[in-house]
This record gives sequence, C-alpha cells and structure tokens, in this order.
Amino acid sequence: MTGHPRPPGQTGQECRGSPGSPGSPGSRGSPGAAAGSAVPKIVLPHGGYKKLIVYRKSEVIYQGTVAFCRRFLPAHGDRTVDQMTQAARSCKQNIAEGSAASGTSKETEIKLTNVARATLDELMEDYLDWLKTHGFAEWALDDNRRIAARNYAKEHADWDGWQQILETRPAETVANLMLTLCHQTRYLLDKMIAAQEEDFKKHGGVRERMHAARTATRGEDWDKSVYSRLDAAADVVELMARASEIKRKVDQTVWGIKKRKGWQ
Repeated sequence: MTGHPRPPGQTGQECRGSPGSPGSPGSRGSPGAAAGSAVPKIVLPHGGYKKLIVYRKSEVIYQGTVAFCRRFLPAHGDRTVDQMTQAARSCKQNIAEGSAASGTSKETEIKLTNVARATLDELMEDYLDWLKTHGFAEWALDDNRRIAARNYAKEHADWDGWQQILETRPAETVANLMLTLCHQTRYLLDKMIAAQEEDFKKHGGVRERMHAARTATRGEDWDKSVYSRLDAAADVVELMARASEIKRKVDQTVWGIKKRKGWQ
C-alpha cells in the first residue's frame, strides 16, 4: 500500500438499507379528522442503494474479483472463475434488490440482505482457498500490510480509488486486499441486518401500515405501534402490556360501533 494516500478520518457507520420513513412510529391522526388527513404511507420510501457505503464497497469487490480472475486464474477450464464472479455479483445485486423491495416487504429486504452476506462469505472462502493452494496466507490482524489496507479501505469505497492497485499489485497482495474489503463489507452487512430486524420489530410490515392507513382514512385515532406483532415483544412484561393495549383498542372500537348502531 506504500505510495497511496490515506486521508484521515473514516466513513464508519453504515446507513440503513431503505432510507426514509413515513414519520414517527407513534404519530397519531386526530380523532374525527377528515378522511385522508394524516394517513400513514403504505409503501415506504425505498431504493437509494447506490448511496450506501456497503453497496459501493460491494461494487469494488465485484470489479476487483473480475480483475483478480482475469489476471491470476485460467481463462478457460476453471469453474472457480465463474463461482467467484457470480458470488461477488450476487452480493452486490442482493443489496440492490433488498433495498428496492424494502418499500413493500421488510421480510424480503432482510432475506436478500442475508443472501448478500452469505454469498460474500462464499467469496471469502474462495480467496482463502487460493492463498492456501498457492503457498500464501491471509495477513494477520497485526500485520502492518493489513493495517494499512484496512485504513485505506475505510477511506476508499469506489472503484476509482482501487482500480490501479488491484490491477497492478502481485497476486498475494491483491487476494489479501480483497479479503480486507470483504471483511469490512461483511461488518457493514451485519450492521444493516441488525438495523432492518430492529426496524421490523418496532414498526411491523406492510400489513400493519395498511391497517393504520385504513383506520386513519376513516378519521379514527390510530397508533401504528399498537398493531405491531405480539412476538416482537422483548420480554413477557412487554408482551402482556402490548396485548392489554390491543384489547383496550378492540373494546373501544366495539363500543363505538355499538353506539353508532344503537345497540346499547
């Protein structure tokens, strides 16, 4: 890594896979409000994956893997080439597809992000296998080369910053640089998956948003958090509290219907 600038600072934390939200989870429409006012969105803002650091790093991994295979693996007769390039591409594509799907299905978003992580693990195994079969090893955590690579990777998340390095350095160096990039990307994917799971636990999915939207459209009081899944509760106390609140809401709704229909 000698001779390449390493500006201070780090890009650090990864933002979420689906930027934006329809407002505070506990926001309420006013009781008796006109239909259509303060109606929560059913399809959330989604996409925007090209701005994510994790996606940009996955693009570098794909381009770098293509360059590695072209330079150091046989052009024909070696299935490893297809396996490595497809694994690298799958990681990138599943991040993009998960972000696009997040507007309507948080479950799909989480699944695809996990697929991206799994294919990245597969790619890392291929790089480790290549190093072993050629008499090399992955740089140790305290190896100065790995430390320099890690610092450089934190500052450079685009192909322009990596192309010359990955297309000119020797095979052992390139393989280790790719592993460094993979480690950082896997860390960001883990953070993304944790954030997606937490978001789903708190805010539910499309069914909860549809229910809240219908309720708000009728001008009735709504609280999206009340309709979250019971199994999202963190412990028994929260579960009982959530169930009690749902029962209270149901009783309140039944009472209102009886009053309007004169069934009292």
